[in-house]
Amino acid sequence: MKYLLASALCLLVSTACSGTNPGNSNENEAATQQAPTTSGETALVVFFSHAGDNYSVGNIEVGNTKIVADYITELTGADQFEIVTHKYDGMAYKPLCDLAKEELEKGELPEFEGSVDVSKYETIFIGGPVWWGTYPQVMFTFFKKYDLNGKTIIPFTTHEGSGLGGCVEDVKAAYPNATVNEGFSMYGHDVRTGKPEVAKWLKTLGF
Repeated sequence: MKYLLASALCLLVSTACSGTNPGNSNENEAATQQAPTTSGETALVVFFSHAGDNYSVGNIEVGNTKIVADYITELTGADQFEIVTHKYDGMAYKPLCDLAKEELEKGELPEFEGSVDVSKYETIFIGGPVWWGTYPQVMFTFFKKYDLNGKTIIPFTTHEGSGLGGCVEDVKAAYPNATVNEGFSMYGHDVRTGKPEVAKWLKTLGF
């Protein structure tokens, strides 16, 4: 597990700009999951993923979180909604981290493209990189716009040392009346060979 100083650049890989949650790994986070009811329903994977310059993996054409989201869709048959904003396009890693920190400190809610009908889904996976200890602020824009209370929510993250960070707690705060799973995280530099680990985790959920 890698750590960079929180006061230095930014902390996290796989578009993860900071966070300190030692001991989180895809193995120990999947071990105690409660399986959602999946019979007769279709799940939805909602995610934000950042391509381009990423810590540890360099300049990538497909973001780390998107790869994990695609595994989930392939293995479960879930639908997808990608949270897309062009605000960060073409940014180098350090300026991106600085911007992400500024957004977090100011509580900014960047806009994103498109919309999705969440009413027909009972189980919703929510994924993203960890930037400064939680999901990118654009995902909080989604949380404000869409009411997922009463649903089963399954968080997942890609990172380079923060695990799930504060993502699970932040989802619970956004949706106090939802059933929020303990979640799953994977190192960004592992995702391209990580499909078996994702499949293992999904089996603990009943998929």
